[in-house]
Amino acid sequence: MLHRWGKSAQVRRVRDFVTAEAPLLAAIAIISGLILAFLKIADEMLEGEMEEFDSTILFWFRDPNNIDQTIGPSWVHEMVRDITALGSFSLLGLIVVVVCICLVMARMRGAALLVIISVLGGTLLSTVLKTSYDRPRPDLTTMSEQFTASFPSGHAMLSAVTFLTLGAVLAQLAPTRALRIFSFTMAIILTVMVGMSRIYMGVHFPSDVLAGWCLGAAWALICSTVALFLERRGTVDRINKGGNLTDGQDL
Repeated sequence: MLHRWGKSAQVRRVRDFVTAEAPLLAAIAIISGLILAFLKIADEMLEGEMEEFDSTILFWFRDPNNIDQTIGPSWVHEMVRDITALGSFSLLGLIVVVVCICLVMARMRGAALLVIISVLGGTLLSTVLKTSYDRPRPDLTTMSEQFTASFPSGHAMLSAVTFLTLGAVLAQLAPTRALRIFSFTMAIILTVMVGMSRIYMGVHFPSDVLAGWCLGAAWALICSTVALFLERRGTVDRINKGGNLTDGQDL
């Protein structure tokens, strides 16, 4: 009888732990999946197994009679240039500065620090990986000049890091579920648009973009998960639904 009671109590403790930590456990599972996906793409890229996949998708956006020419009228080319600029370091940096100033002025220093750490960490990680893999760019006539290695795509990775982190912050501030969903949806749409623009312009292989998306999303989720973990333990301030910080220790 005592043995059964002890076993039942242990099961309840495990069940209560899983229920209480479900968001954290789900985040860890997603992060692990994204990192494994990145490593798989990187491994196949190094072994040359992504060449057929990359070439097939790249040529979807090229004139069959002239592979140096992208498909579509000139206004599409200009629109794609504008979209790809959303993932540039200069524009993302400007967005981050403006958002962080607004957060600090609203006394949301914890949220501002989350954004800064996420974006700066993602930038450093992207730079290190580009240098390490040192993959050449596609051998195509492109719509812009490039100065760094190809893998992973910096635009795809940094747009994922920045937009998903900002989406998480906005979702925490949103007063309704619909606004939270909208925040994340727009973050994902912007991230996908930037990545696709890099493929259209011929400045990245599709595998570069996929790898950038995976690692960027993983890094953004890591930063947000750590922030949530610290918040739940009272180490950092919490942003409530009304957009104000509850009493707590400032970062």
